Order: sequence, then structure tokens, then C-alpha cells
Amino acid sequence: MWEKGSLLIEGAVVKYWVKHYPEPSEDYGIDGGRISKMELRVGGKVTLNYDRGWDIEPEDEASQLAYAVLMKQYN
Repeated sequence: MWEKGSLLIEGAVVKYWVKHYPEPSEDYGIDGGRISKMELRVGGKVTLNYDRGWDIEPEDEASQLAYAVLMKQYN
């Protein structure tokens, strides 16, 4: 199932797209969890991309905080 939305993190709008499943996947999920795809954008710039493996890991604080929130909610 796809989820999309935005989070306001320390004054920055973080847009997100998350694909998650009802059951975890050791092969494709983040940390063996339910999220198989995730993208975050801050100011139009992709700051995190996971597509069954890491392409771009979160480095800025807003992306790291948004990642933590989304992991708790969907993974």
C-alpha cells in the first residue's frame, strides 16, 4: 500500500512517499520490516531514497527525524 503526505519538521516541510506491506520482508524491507520503498523530499530535493535497498540515506536533521517518525508508523 502506498502512503504519501508531508510532515513539518523544525520549520521544514518534508514530503514523503512510502510503500509498505502487511508483513515484514527480510529481503526487501528496511531493517527487515514492512517498508520496501520510501522517498523524502525537502525543498524539492530528494534527501532519502530507499527502493529495496539504500540509494540515498538521510543526512540532514529534518530527514532523519521524518525517517524516524515514518519508521515507527509504517515499519
